[in-house]
Parts: sequence; structure tokens; C-alpha cells
Amino acid sequence: MSETKSARPPAATRRSRTLLVSFLGAVVRPMGNWMPIAGTVELLAQAGLDASSVRTAVFRLKKRGWLESETRSGLRGYALTPTALEALAAGDEVIWHARQPADLGDGWCLVNFSVPESARAVRHQLTAHLTSLGFGNIGSAVWIAPARMLPAAQRAIAELDLTEQCAVFVGDYVAGQQLTAMVRSGWDLAEIDLRYREFIDDFEPASDRLAAGSLTDGEHAFVTYLSVVDHWRKLPFRDPGLPPEVLTEDWSGPAAVRLFEHLVAELDTRALAHAAHHWAAQPRPTAAEDGDAVLD
Repeated sequence: MSETKSARPPAATRRSRTLLVSFLGAVVRPMGNWMPIAGTVELLAQAGLDASSVRTAVFRLKKRGWLESETRSGLRGYALTPTALEALAAGDEVIWHARQPADLGDGWCLVNFSVPESARAVRHQLTAHLTSLGFGNIGSAVWIAPARMLPAAQRAIAELDLTEQCAVFVGDYVAGQQLTAMVRSGWDLAEIDLRYREFIDDFEPASDRLAAGSLTDGEHAFVTYLSVVDHWRKLPFRDPGLPPEVLTEDWSGPAAVRLFEHLVAELDTRALAHAAHHWAAQPRPTAAEDGDAVLD
């Protein structure tokens, strides 16, 4: 069941959680799947989060089974659980290697389902899964994506135990409604393109500063790197990687992908080197000093 507007966490809480997830994937995994809580608070403070917000976000992810308490070298911290590692890995191929445009000649995958009103929570889960996989809705309970998404769709359907309620097809577009019109009714391509353009507008200046050699400070590199990853992380999931033939000539996706990949290549080494300083051994704070007792 979807959250009501009043039940949703406030925007500041959601930002803390999404930034922490980006931090886990982009920084904590390369650093050995463990993070010191004191160093994490310091680093995320540089990115604009206060200590209370970080600890609350950590607490929420611990409750979800993503983090477990672990002390290393006298430092209190958290290790990523198998649940977290699996979830982060599942998004890697999309986030770090944005979906390449599909080949129009490969055809399309269509999913049709019939889930009763009594199981609407499961129906909502399925539509959310299909949306995150890049499927577009072109009719009542009819979803479409490039044919390469067939295995992912089958896994999502099986995980929800809805195989008997779904029909899945793969085939070519032959005739009828104009393909480009159907595609543009299934996805909000204008919105996706806008988000890509906003990403370019927000981070092209950082690319220019890198080219000029003026973005060399470790903290600045870390903050920029984390911001780039956090802003980018949701964009590829919105984009199904449609064939170029059904997109406009000025589609901004490829330019945004190039900018993201360039920034990551230029920033990740410096960002991780800066983060490493906050993993170094230091005197162990008391529970009252680091506030971590409230999380255990």
C-alpha cells in the first residue's frame, strides 16, 4: 500500500536517507563495507547533514536490515549486511553503467496482469517494480519495455508470486497506432529529459572547474562526488533506454551520461582518499560523546 501524504517522512528526512544510501554505495563499499559512525557523521556534515539527521538515517537503515553494529580497531561503526550489499549491487548496472539505447529490431516485452482489488497492495508493488525496471504503461494493466527487460520482468513477477496473474509477451511492432505516439504515452519523456537537462545544468560548472584545475581540494572533491552520485542515482531508473528511433533528436540523455561518467572518473579517487582519513584510528568516544548509544 502506498504511503499517504501525511505518513511520508519530511523532505529533510528523505534527503538524509537518500544521501546516506548514496554514501553507502559510493564510499562505504569501496572502503571495505564498514563505516565508523564518528567519521561518517563528520563526512556527511561536510555534505550538509547535521549529526542528528545522520544518526536518524542510520537508525532507519539498521531497522531495515541494511546495517549491523560492528566495532573495529576500537571504533564504533556499522557493517553493510548481505541485504544491503544485494540491494546496492542490484542497482549498480543501471546507476554506474546507464542503460544503453535498445535496438529497435529486438522488439518489445509486454506485461499484462489481472490482480484483484483485494490484493491491491501487491498490485502496487508490481507496478512499482515494473516502473523501476523501465516499463511504461500504455493501457489498463498493460506495460511495455524493450525486449531485453524480459528476464528482469519475469524475476519481479516471480518474486511477488504473481506468475499466474500475469501474461508476458515478446514481439515486434507491426502496425496500428504510431509507435512514437504509443511510446510517448507510456513514458513521461519530457519529464525524463528535463531531469537530465537539470543534471547537466547543475554539474557542468564542476566539470569546467576540473578542466581548469581549480577543483583539487579533497573535501570539495568528496562533497562534489557524493552530490553527483546522489543526484544521478535516480535518473537512470526513470529512463528505459528506448531505441533512438522513438526519441527526439535533442534527447539529452547521452550528454548527461557522458557528464556523469566524466565527473566520476575525475573525482572518485580524490573523494575516497579524503574519506579514508575519517576511517583512520582515533580515540574511541564515549556513547555520550558520539550519540551512538541511541542506535543500538
